[in-house]
Amino acid sequence: MRAYERFLNYVKIDTTSSEQSQTSPTTSKQFDLANHLAQEMKEMGIQQVRVTEYCYVYGVIPATDGYENQPAVGLIAHMDTTPEASGSHVNPQIISDYDGNDIVLKNQLVISKKHFPHLERLKGRTLITTDGTTLLGSDDKAGIAEILTACEQILTQQIPHGKICIAFTPDEEVGQGTNHFDVEGFGADFAYTVDGGEEGELEFENFNGADADFEITGYAIHPGSAKNRMINASLVAMEINAMLPSGDVPAKTEGYQGFYHLVSMKGNTEQASLHYIIRDHDKYLFKARKDTMRHIEQLINEKYGEHTVVLTINDRYYNMNEVLKDKMFLVDYAKTAMEHVGVKPIVVAIRGGTDGARLSFMGLPCPNLGTGGFAGHGPYEHITVEGMDITVKIIIELLKIYTEFKV
Repeated sequence: MRAYERFLNYVKIDTTSSEQSQTSPTTSKQFDLANHLAQEMKEMGIQQVRVTEYCYVYGVIPATDGYENQPAVGLIAHMDTTPEASGSHVNPQIISDYDGNDIVLKNQLVISKKHFPHLERLKGRTLITTDGTTLLGSDDKAGIAEILTACEQILTQQIPHGKICIAFTPDEEVGQGTNHFDVEGFGADFAYTVDGGEEGELEFENFNGADADFEITGYAIHPGSAKNRMINASLVAMEINAMLPSGDVPAKTEGYQGFYHLVSMKGNTEQASLHYIIRDHDKYLFKARKDTMRHIEQLINEKYGEHTVVLTINDRYYNMNEVLKDKMFLVDYAKTAMEHVGVKPIVVAIRGGTDGARLSFMGLPCPNLGTGGFAGHGPYEHITVEGMDITVKIIIELLKIYTEFKV
């Protein structure tokens, strides 16, 4: 079975995670895909397959005879899709011999060359898109499909390999994908996530990330007698946002530039709240951004009174390069694998985070390989059949290289 065929089966299963849920996994429907994958893995011949109470799927392909002393390599992808867009009743559209032009979807949406100039490079390929009413789910069901297709080929073609450890995680999209990850039980010496980005992408740097929440308490009084007495919590919220640098937002930054992103806001005269995410690749600039938020809290409270504003900052993840810079063979071997299958490596810094970032700090060094997907987290999401096939080849070649592992 080719990777795209698996992928088309997986996207039919709704696995949207939830930021509001306090359970683990955050949505029970993620078990639907987990159980499906476990059965598929067993039928394929993968051993020690298990689904945990927290919806993690694990499996092992033991080393080929004579390769038991080679390192155990992990392959990881996540099952959930982002709550930013619907993952229910996904209806993929398959465009054979794509002509490189704009693609009209439902709801008058258009995957346009203006917004996605890479479309020209996909001309002649078989393109898979959404119908415009949901996301597609290539982030990261494509990664799952590619990992299992690579494993199937390794088993059926009897390709020599060291121990291969496989894991599929829940809740990555809401920052909880490694909360219950069993690093020791997983059994890998190091791993690769296969998650997002076009085929040939290789990532070993990511943002440091934190959540920042302002809770604002105003003083509500009849507006007719409010002079010098009312504190309008919603106006204070607007004042807080105005104190942040206007250029340091996602729409005006790229590459290694960090940002403050106002995710949501709500409020009235008496109560208001602001929810931000803070991102920066540099750990010192990351700290400075958090300090800026704390300074704003201090200034507002000095102006309007103590406890007018309460700021809560929670770190989510850190730049995995802090770990991987001492294990660059993981990156070099991945580059070599790509070159062996005729792909030029595209090394980029992730403007976000992955399970691999957290796992790297949990003792499992874990760079990321691209899946061939584009425009994740929304109705413009798309991927190509050929890109998925290439990623499968990269994974297999990488596992071959580790049979001759020398650092």
